[in-house]
Amino acid sequence: MTHLSLPDHVNPIQWHQALAVSRQTCARVFRDGGTPAEALAAFGLKTDGDEIPNWDKAVDQIAGEICAHAMARAA
Repeated sequence: MTHLSLPDHVNPIQWHQALAVSRQTCARVFRDGGTPAEALAAFGLKTDGDEIPNWDKAVDQIAGEICAHAMARAA
């Protein structure tokens, strides 16, 4: 069973690793008293003017941003 937010065009292993990094980053921001908007800003993402992001959406958006860029190959 795949995660409900798993995009069809992303490798499932890469997505789950990106979710783990995103959750860890959001947890650190939350621990330090930050908001979901601040977590998004840390990755250069902007929030919609009227919409106040929640942590679940922030995690998914950050994971999507991590998966959006091509990974460098080693060797």
